[in-house]
Amino acid sequence: MIRTDAELRRTKELLRQGADHLSLKDKSLRDEGFSDDEVGRLLDPERAFRAQLVAEVEIYERLKSGDVSDLRDIDVSDLGRVLIGLRIASGLTQRELAERLGVHESLVSRDENNEYHGVSLERVTRILHALHRGLRVVPCEAPASDSRNLTAV
Repeated sequence: MIRTDAELRRTKELLRQGADHLSLKDKSLRDEGFSDDEVGRLLDPERAFRAQLVAEVEIYERLKSGDVSDLRDIDVSDLGRVLIGLRIASGLTQRELAERLGVHESLVSRDENNEYHGVSLERVTRILHALHRGLRVVPCEAPASDSRNLTAV
């Protein structure tokens, strides 16, 4: 998940460089006599990785515009991604969130790098208050599952 504008810039540069690399690799493989199917199979992993990066850029840009629709109906295990997404959608940097929480920026950065794994419910509540946001936990429709869904509000 892209968490900062700096990561967005690096990802976009990686995508630009990757497009050039894929084109050169495609041409090289064809020049070596590989068939269209073979070239496709050889390049599919890189194309899938690029598609994932493109999706992450799109999600980050939607969040930056305040659109939290990507954070609806998310499993509780993705709470960290929800918190990061809410910070981005709130227009706050990691530094600004840290200031609101009264902690050092490195703590927010570390927590986000770990996707808030293992943080207390109290800390989650403080973060949500700092973001002026809330979450609603909704039981899943599948009765066999013990998981819960989150909706960002």
